[in-house]
Amino acid sequence: MLALADAGMRSPYQQLKGQILAVVGLSKDAVHLYIGLGCFLLSILVLRFSPTQYRSLILGLVVSLGMEALDLRDNVRYRETTRALASLHDLVNTNLLAYLIVVALRLRLGAPPKAPKRAKK
Repeated sequence: MLALADAGMRSPYQQLKGQILAVVGLSKDAVHLYIGLGCFLLSILVLRFSPTQYRSLILGLVVSLGMEALDLRDNVRYRETTRALASLHDLVNTNLLAYLIVVALRLRLGAPPKAPKRAKK
């Protein structure tokens, strides 16, 4: 039996991903790396998190979890299977490099200073 995804019945999300990959000419794994690093840089430049804070990784984690939730939904809907290991691979691929950068910066520069506690009145 031909899977629905193979028959061309794909969600708009999967079609968008295919179009983006066709335009940028990169592999899916490379795009995951760029998304993770882009989210890391956005959290530093726009949200003003320190690159040595672990919270600077939250945006990349949230984005990658959202993308994988959509992928898992489409896998169940169109392929009638789940690809949990592939999703785990994508989560690690998206977030690992940013995590390693934070760890390296913390080892080199030290943890960011903690904010002073406010005195109670």
